[in-house]
Amino acid sequence: MAKVAQARQAGSLIESPDITPEELQLAVRNHSMPLEALRYAITPVGLHYLLIHFDIPTVDVADYELTVAGHVRKPLRFTLDQLAARPSTTLAVTLECAGNGRARLSPRPMSQPWLAEAVGTAEWTGTPLAPILEEAGVLDGAHDVVFTGLDRGVQGGVDQYYERSLSLTDAMRDEVLLAYAINGRPLPPQHGFPLRLIVPGWYGMTHVKWLRSITVLDRLFAGYQQARAYHQRATADDSGVPVTRMLPRALMVPPGVPDFMSRTRFVEPAMHTIEGRAWSGRAPISGVDFSADGGASWTEVTLDAPVSPFAWNGWSHRWGPTAVGEYELCVRATDAAGNVQPMDQSWNLEGVENNAVQRVHVVVGAAADRQEPADSR
Repeated sequence: MAKVAQARQAGSLIESPDITPEELQLAVRNHSMPLEALRYAITPVGLHYLLIHFDIPTVDVADYELTVAGHVRKPLRFTLDQLAARPSTTLAVTLECAGNGRARLSPRPMSQPWLAEAVGTAEWTGTPLAPILEEAGVLDGAHDVVFTGLDRGVQGGVDQYYERSLSLTDAMRDEVLLAYAINGRPLPPQHGFPLRLIVPGWYGMTHVKWLRSITVLDRLFAGYQQARAYHQRATADDSGVPVTRMLPRALMVPPGVPDFMSRTRFVEPAMHTIEGRAWSGRAPISGVDFSADGGASWTEVTLDAPVSPFAWNGWSHRWGPTAVGEYELCVRATDAAGNVQPMDQSWNLEGVENNAVQRVHVVVGAAADRQEPADSR
């Protein structure tokens, strides 16, 4: 509790369940993926989750140029047309925000108040990064590769362009792309037009949008978004553990029909097909379990093949409630490395990596039992 009190004094926590004006400003700029969109193997662009740190920059593609410089033998410059003319690949990749689940923490960290739907899977088209770094001639002693966006703002008292880094080893992985298209169309402004980084398996903060430069360093990068933000930490003075690859998570399409405000589900007393998606950036998904009693007992579900090696698996399960009444449906994922979703949230100062199991409140009963009484006037 002392750690929580310290963080509260620093002004980074909210004890009230009410959404603050500051959080509302973030929430109206960003959006999550409706859970019913889990039915799509590839998320339509307008339904894919979206987080924008600062402002969407205005980019004139006629003047756009990507620079590759730093600890290299031959600095390079590319127009968008030159990048699009290079060998290309298309990968289906699941992206999830590192803060997914933050809104359910108590006390709640002050940031984008995600529930569990900050995710999406798209087909990204671009050119692999590794050949570009090879062409630039990375020098001996290279350590980090820094990716800088065109979006600028102030965070933590620091005036900055948004930038993140990867180790040279991670940056050279075959699947890392400089992407200029999503689902077969040019990137829209909110998704990073004209160019963004795609790093399959990693949380969304890594996929730098509106990419302006790539800089190879002979040292560890210490920019704000890398060294201070996106760390699993208990207090403000704790250096913490950096957030990297996605932890396993499964989500279901809530069955039945919803109550408008509470989203409680109303379900007929019959057999139902429960379906959803599961993913992990640590290892392939090895299993998904379903519970209709709040996690007291579990049943393994039918798991489909993944959309790609870097995207989610579909899954389904036939559920027939044995009696009318209330149920709490849960679903959890396990990956091949043995990582399992926990039942409870893991509190931390920034509210990152909270992959607790999804819980859906369901009321089972005939439709007539939930109809509002007719107007007697």
